[in-house]
Amino acid sequence: MIDIPTNLTQFLFEQTTEKEREWLEKKVQSNVLDLMTAFVAAPRFLSKKIVTYDSKSKGSLIPHQVGFQVDGWNLIRLSRVWLLLHLPAQDKEQFIKNIDTLFDTAELNELVALYSALPLLPYPWEWLPRATDAVRSNMGFVFDAIALLNPYPELYFPELAWNQLVLKTIFNGKPIHWIYGIERRKNKELAVAVSDFISERTAAGRKMPLQIWRLVAPFADESMSPKLIRLFASELKTEREVAAIVCFESTNPQVHSLLSKYPDLKLSIQNGELDWSKLESIPE
Repeated sequence: MIDIPTNLTQFLFEQTTEKEREWLEKKVQSNVLDLMTAFVAAPRFLSKKIVTYDSKSKGSLIPHQVGFQVDGWNLIRLSRVWLLLHLPAQDKEQFIKNIDTLFDTAELNELVALYSALPLLPYPWEWLPRATDAVRSNMGFVFDAIALLNPYPELYFPELAWNQLVLKTIFNGKPIHWIYGIERRKNKELAVAVSDFISERTAAGRKMPLQIWRLVAPFADESMSPKLIRLFASELKTEREVAAIVCFESTNPQVHSLLSKYPDLKLSIQNGELDWSKLESIPE
């Protein structure tokens, strides 16, 4: 069995009725087949109540995995992840076989739970093909389970797969700040792809999520200057603020110098009053 964090078990049992807790405790004390069956049968014995956990005030549920988030999950999803952590893991080959069996026979909500559990499962590199397949999935809930508020991609995805995940998040109209590790895994190739996307949207006269500029900012060069000048000239305050942050974060002297014409915005950034987090709630 995997070493299960006490915080996770305690939080789970706080959400259950006495009858639900007894069912869960009984199942994790049974054999592997019964445990895997319980994973599938969970909706018959547990409610679909939504759970709320504020990691900022309560601390991380998983001490070694601060990016693991359960806020907004339902009880069945949370319980299924917890059940998976009770599968015997000492025999690597058998453990992988058990998880693969659940994947191969899973319906939608079971898949969501399986992908949600990936950052907590042993042998994390073994799940990389499954995780990258989920990025290509046309099932929105499956994609969200791996892409949003899940630390697995940041930790294990190679750059190409990571960039595909980010770009698909943008194309799907999802907020990119829900991608765990988005700041730490910025890269030049992704910046080029996002810059091309911005150019296409601009040429078509279509709106785009302002947040995507954060992926370009550190790599913005003089070719981006015309776009930034247009943003500075915008009637929308948020667009002017985006241009200012991009210029501030750019390592290109020509781009950085554009900010000198807007001392108030520059001062706001320097004082910590303006950064990407202030723009995360802006409708896209």
